[in-house]
Amino acid sequence: MSEMGRTLIIAGLIIAAIGAVLTFGPKISWLGRLPGDIHIRRENFSFHFPIATSLLISVILTLILNWFFRK
Repeated sequence: MSEMGRTLIIAGLIIAAIGAVLTFGPKISWLGRLPGDIHIRRENFSFHFPIATSLLISVILTLILNWFFRK
């Protein structure tokens, strides 16, 4: 039973984190505009590839998930 409770707590925290990102994400203006993010604009074309932002989010999520799933 304790494993199920732990899973429910983790699922709830993940849902809360997604809700926080959706709520406060547009207010974080630097997210997606870090040095290392690629942004190309042409007359009829725009391309944005957030490499540095993706790496930052990946490192943060890796640290958080390792902390939760450590036994």
